[in-house]
Amino acid sequence: MDRIDAMKIFVAALDEGSLAGASRKTGRSAAAVSRAIAFLEARVGVPLLHRTTRSIKLSEAGERYAVACRKMLMDLEEADRNAAGERSVPRGTLTITTTVFSGVEVLRPVVDAFMEEYPTVNVRLYLLDRPVNLIDEGMDLALRITHLADSTLIAHRIGEVRRVIVASPRYLAMHPRITDPADLSKHQIIAVEHMGQDSWSFPPLEGSSVPRAVSITPRLVVNNARAAIASVIEGHGVTRMLSYHVAPEIKQGLLQVVLADAEPAPIPVHLVSPYGRLSVPKVRAFVDFALPRLRRQYACLAKDAETQPSAPIPPRRGRVFAG
Repeated sequence: MDRIDAMKIFVAALDEGSLAGASRKTGRSAAAVSRAIAFLEARVGVPLLHRTTRSIKLSEAGERYAVACRKMLMDLEEADRNAAGERSVPRGTLTITTTVFSGVEVLRPVVDAFMEEYPTVNVRLYLLDRPVNLIDEGMDLALRITHLADSTLIAHRIGEVRRVIVASPRYLAMHPRITDPADLSKHQIIAVEHMGQDSWSFPPLEGSSVPRAVSITPRLVVNNARAAIASVIEGHGVTRMLSYHVAPEIKQGLLQVVLADAEPAPIPVHLVSPYGRLSVPKVRAFVDFALPRLRRQYACLAKDAETQPSAPIPPRRGRVFAG
């Protein structure tokens, strides 16, 4: 069996999450897929996958081997393009990753427009609320909202977002004022898992260099930002979000920012790619296409997040929560 062909089947199994998925993706029979994996395992002398009836999981050796396979296949693809003289023509499949919210609300429209402009490029958009190693997982690009650590990634600055605390005007009219982070202890907190559910950080107090951590005891914890936003709009509490999460709702007056003078430093937004990938036409084309559009989007979202409603919504009678 050809080793490169077996590697392609192996990577397809990882991408699809099962041997059956690899069979569908590569057009090979289930038996051929199993033979390809067995062939590679016989060559390296160790198991690469732990198999169940429904899924597969990489062994420790398999994790290292998968990284090497992806890199080799990417290099071969690039060599084929060079030999064919197609370096200047964007084509092939572009892989991009970002968080679920960023992907749905911000990046997806840009991807749609890019595919209309470049019909010879297909896109795989992976929306994942977890850290992604672009090289290990074979990604071309990522949209990241974080302070970047030193790495071999090439980063293009897009903008920045704030960490804002918001509530509905009706909720604020019916509960004690929030003028200091310590006041949050008097309020119903709705927390998002990856935004902090035990404490929220604020800038240091005067005379200190240590960020201030305020403990919170949420009434509701969710793992989805949109769900938390919906509960807050309905008047069920206070939450912390990234400003672009709630920019439209702030502009419409559905939500109001509190503790704006106690916000942490803004978080930068970058489009990043592994070193060397910008020489690939499909990657270069997307970066050139997406950067100005993403910068405009984040600039508009930042402006919207600064807008406050002109007048509070009249309060209802009674409290939102009984206890």
